[in-house]
Amino acid sequence: MNRFFLFAFLALSITNIQAQQVTNTEDSVSLDVMIGQLILTGIGDFSYLPDDAEIINEVKAGKVGGVILFEKNINAERPKVQLRRTIDSLKAAASIPLFISIDEEGGRVNRLKPKYGFPVTKQAGELGSINNLDTTAFYANNTASTLKEYGINVNYAPDVDVAINPDNPVIAKLGRSYSDDPKTVALHAQKVIEVHRDNNVLTVLKHFPGHGSSRNDSHLGVADVSATWQFAELMPYKYLLDSGSVDAIMTAHIVNEHLDPEKLPATLSPYMINNILRGVLNYQGVVFTDDMQMHAISKNYGFEESIKMAINAGVDVMLFCNNVPGNERRTPSQIHAIISNYVDQGEISEGRIRESYNRIMYLKSKLK
Repeated sequence: MNRFFLFAFLALSITNIQAQQVTNTEDSVSLDVMIGQLILTGIGDFSYLPDDAEIINEVKAGKVGGVILFEKNINAERPKVQLRRTIDSLKAAASIPLFISIDEEGGRVNRLKPKYGFPVTKQAGELGSINNLDTTAFYANNTASTLKEYGINVNYAPDVDVAINPDNPVIAKLGRSYSDDPKTVALHAQKVIEVHRDNNVLTVLKHFPGHGSSRNDSHLGVADVSATWQFAELMPYKYLLDSGSVDAIMTAHIVNEHLDPEKLPATLSPYMINNILRGVLNYQGVVFTDDMQMHAISKNYGFEESIKMAINAGVDVMLFCNNVPGNERRTPSQIHAIISNYVDQGEISEGRIRESYNRIMYLKSKLK
């Protein structure tokens, strides 16, 4: 699609946007509780989580609404026993159900590896090449049934990036995209979502509005796709939203001056989140950020400033994984205090916090 048509399409769509209406669930809920639900964090370097671990106390205090697990949290000697114990301990500490999340795309992006006794997975690129939905469903079920068994309720998958650039160092080169054809991407992603839903595991599409054409890795710095991004990269989102297949969406830390004239990364961009995702695509659900500590954000925007910008841009759940080398470890209490201060100063409105809280609680109502 040529650039003129893209601009015309976006302009026409944005003029038809109606103000988003979010139903208040509980007006009496305290601001502290609502802020806590916006924060999702790594649990530290534990493969055995002590009963007095800081993250347990943070969960009990309501400073965090979710956690993300990494391979470093898998105990090599007793992987399954300790994983179950860790998750049970976290859930027991929470007064509001936690998002217990993981990156389990399969292949290269895979925390629960066969060497720990977990099922074999396939990366998206291989499944897209086979292009058999039954095969995709088989491997998706290996993953989803395992997540269900251990109490993990959110998977940051499927990756719906379209492999526009075959030399993309973080998507195509790692086999994370199903195809360079957006329809193929959407069909395989839909099958993965269906299987996860059968196992009561929520999925998070990524990386909006499309990381497949990038030449750089946003873990390391800014990835500007202004010269390479294609309209086709929105098509999997459109297809999956129209089919009712979307639980949540994750933003990319990519810059695209054609979608945001201020050249902000999508995670910090009101244009991309409110105008395009919530407006043009009419998505009203939960928006997760990619890790706020990735260098595309952390090296170019101040830690506190990026939090304010992300919330005001319209994101709902911010990830602070404490897993990117070169970044200072941040606790949920520190992040909670930063957000609280911004609300006190009038730089983030309480209404904006409540919007996210309501979306989050609606999504959590689907957890079983």
